[in-house]
Amino acid sequence: MIDKLRVLVTILLFAGSFGQVVEKCRTDTFPPPTEAKLKTVVVDLDKAPEERWNEAIAPYKQDIVALIETITDNLNKYVLDVADFAMDVLLQSLPQPYQGEIKGIAKQLGLPPGQVTLYNIFYELFTVCTSIVGEDSQGQLFHARNLDFGLFLGWDNSNDTWLMTERLRKTVVNIDFQRDGKTAYQSASFLGYVGLLTAVKQPLFTLTINERFNKEGGFIGIYRWIMGDRNAQWMGFLTRNVMEQANSFSEAKEMLMNQELLAPAYYILGGNSTGEGVVITRSMNKVEDMQSLNITEGRWYLLQTNYDPWDECPFYDDRRTPGNICVKQWGQENFGFKSLYNVLSTKPNLNKLTVYTSLLSVRDDIQTWLQDCKTPCTPW
Repeated sequence: MIDKLRVLVTILLFAGSFGQVVEKCRTDTFPPPTEAKLKTVVVDLDKAPEERWNEAIAPYKQDIVALIETITDNLNKYVLDVADFAMDVLLQSLPQPYQGEIKGIAKQLGLPPGQVTLYNIFYELFTVCTSIVGEDSQGQLFHARNLDFGLFLGWDNSNDTWLMTERLRKTVVNIDFQRDGKTAYQSASFLGYVGLLTAVKQPLFTLTINERFNKEGGFIGIYRWIMGDRNAQWMGFLTRNVMEQANSFSEAKEMLMNQELLAPAYYILGGNSTGEGVVITRSMNKVEDMQSLNITEGRWYLLQTNYDPWDECPFYDDRRTPGNICVKQWGQENFGFKSLYNVLSTKPNLNKLTVYTSLLSVRDDIQTWLQDCKTPCTPW
């Protein structure tokens, strides 16, 4: 309870100091600068889990190590020693191929496996995002997301940035997961993280995850896992399992609805036919709500941040209202990559935590650009 009060007080102090910066809907940000577009690396799924990430990680080794140090530096030595022990225990219990992949990445980086496990867990707990899925007036589906990460992990007053967010930008890439020399699915991700938060499986479906701010947070699920209750799925592992196993929009939706989770989440899923778009609000044990595209009822798009659709957003973090205003201003007849990128490049959906914007469609390769919100800009 005390930790939650401290977080709330910190948020309120930041909100009071900075306020939420809201601007008019942008129309001039697309196409983005070429230098901001992410590189693509290949992960060969035919290789052993312990080896398949080696080539992708090698050029980014120094940046990934610096990023993980940003996390461990926020822990005192005693807590870090306990975390290393707990993460080693947790790693041995993780399902394959993820256990083997984490061990292989740790070896490649020259870091204790427990620290790489801790790094992977952070994405299960601290991801702040905006996702949009919808269809244009011709029935073509488009999907986009901002990935925001790094809250409370080192604020630099000299340049108004989050240290974690700045270091993340040096490790994010598009990943082409291949099997038999052909693309199986694609993702935008941070190297060293083996789950998926943003992905497309052509020509079937697109998928993003948003963290759900909820009193039953991921810490409870992780504690249960460590104590031996391992029926639930890790959020990012489930997404990757869906990419591996589902062969249609409906199969993907069923998997996302029915698996027990370690942490509450929002799954935003898009398909390849008109009406195939949903936001699934998940608790750890069940579906609490599901919103679907329905053109006849006027729902041609769905926008999800980190708060339940039936609740008001807090005054210090309302990305939903400005986002909806901008999407509607563009209109269904102009819905597509250009409008989506502009919406997600408009403050406060663009903020100091925003690392990248991804544009997803079952007809195209994933497209992702680094983002950088210039001051004045909301911290989150």
